[in-house]
Amino acid sequence: MQKKLVVTSSPLLRNTAVSTRGLMGDVVIALLPTALAAVWFFGTGALSLILVSVVCAVLAELVYEKLTHQKSTIGDLSAVVTGLLLAFNLPANAPWWMGAIGSVIAIVLVKQMFGGLGQNFINPALAARTILMLSWAGLMAATAVPAGGQLFGLASVEADAVASATPLVNSGYSLWQLFIGEVPGMLGETCKLTLILGGVYLIVRRVIDWRVPVAFIATAFVLFWVETGAIYAPGSTDSALYQLLSGGLMLGAFFMATDYVTCPVTRWGRVIMGVGCAVILFVIRTFGSYPEGCSFAILFMNVCTPLIDKWTTPKSFGAVKPAKIKKGGAQA
Repeated sequence: MQKKLVVTSSPLLRNTAVSTRGLMGDVVIALLPTALAAVWFFGTGALSLILVSVVCAVLAELVYEKLTHQKSTIGDLSAVVTGLLLAFNLPANAPWWMGAIGSVIAIVLVKQMFGGLGQNFINPALAARTILMLSWAGLMAATAVPAGGQLFGLASVEADAVASATPLVNSGYSLWQLFIGEVPGMLGETCKLTLILGGVYLIVRRVIDWRVPVAFIATAFVLFWVETGAIYAPGSTDSALYQLLSGGLMLGAFFMATDYVTCPVTRWGRVIMGVGCAVILFVIRTFGSYPEGCSFAILFMNVCTPLIDKWTTPKSFGAVKPAKIKKGGAQA
């Protein structure tokens, strides 16, 4: 395991049975059901974006490390995870070159230029999504209507041929449609069933800490319940469950906010991370003009991570607080 990835409070213990490749492999396994669901609902557009994003992410890391005379790290699968997460943050009808550009931005600009794995201060996939969204807002907003089974000739319409408003804008979707993913949206934001299954798998495997997603989802549920006054209101977006199952909240809670590098290392720090993400998401959705705010919420908390670690890291046993120095040089 790369030592740069092991960042935690004392005492420090190294588990030689755990490797970066093993951890990233588990994340890939957890993401595969959502990738398959995206291909089922959105067809060839989803498949091509996923493949392009992953291949370009791996190539970008390989080429950059060759040009800078560094040891190749593509074998740790971290670039594959970044490529998958980036694809999950793109609409199915986005052109293939957006996946390529986003992967290069995520790997080279956000990850490698800050020192590689373990050194980036914000989530690479989310940073790339934000840059793409600010650069090509129209393409990022044109989400496709799902057409389950079109890749196998079982759908009457092609998903990438029609654009529609997301559930956060259009309230004409049932909770079941939101849960199984039969709604417009980004590739990885639609099927909540597979996201929850993948998240539970990572928690059981102890790849991620349950405190972040639980604090994130629970806080968001309570805030939207208090604000809307309803757990579920048919035909309306003004309910706690509708807000939880819409947009990128589940994807962000399980796979983005839990990133080792950009997440606090202490237990209470991770609770603060989840609560902070939920509060910022709630404020953006409720009081802002932008319907979705998960990416911005997580990126903001990424920047706050060093401060959270500073506030929540326990003092070393036997540590003595430095004495204050009075004016004139005498110790207090």
